[in-house]
Amino acid sequence: MRSASAKRWPPGPRSPRSTRHIPIYIGNPDVGVRGIHTAIVTALGGVPKPPKATLIPQANDALATEPAVRGRTPVLILDEAHLLGHDQLESVRMLTNHEMESSSPFACLLIGQPTLRRKIKLGVLAALDQRIAVRYHMNGMARQETVDYLRHHLALAGRTDPLFTEDAANLIHIASRGYPRTINNLAIQALLAAFIVDKTIVDETAARAAVNEVITAE
Repeated sequence: MRSASAKRWPPGPRSPRSTRHIPIYIGNPDVGVRGIHTAIVTALGGVPKPPKATLIPQANDALATEPAVRGRTPVLILDEAHLLGHDQLESVRMLTNHEMESSSPFACLLIGQPTLRRKIKLGVLAALDQRIAVRYHMNGMARQETVDYLRHHLALAGRTDPLFTEDAANLIHIASRGYPRTINNLAIQALLAAFIVDKTIVDETAARAAVNEVITAE
């Protein structure tokens, strides 16, 4: 099992605004329940105690005392949350118990694909569902936004002149439904398809090859 991916923001001078929160980022859903608690303790400066019976209350205490001791609100960020198991999601709910106070000592962000929303709606996770205060669903970008998105990333890579034809960009937009991650995958595959046949421009043929490779394969 891979270890938890906990990130503590680099030390050094901070503005008063930046010291209000301490992010705890977990991007690997394979860490398990123990990995989530280990990441919390580690990110807040503690040394995790291996036994689960000790580790769980240790993580709870670290979250609860951080605001009082250092004046910072921990923000637990769980990426790829749609891949978390019921036991992991239930462990997140248990972290919010903290004596049922009116104000929470920490914030939690669950970030994932649309399947996360459906998973949380299951009866077994009803208690967690009831504790979610804010929900946001990101819609796909419009066609022009997709074109601008491609152009922006090309500019970051040092390309100033057009690389994707209008037809190629349009096909990528339609196939991706405007979702950034799918746009990325299709664009990379289209670049490879164009490179293989020694084309200097990504045309509709290369984009269609990318669609067949990425979308059809899914």
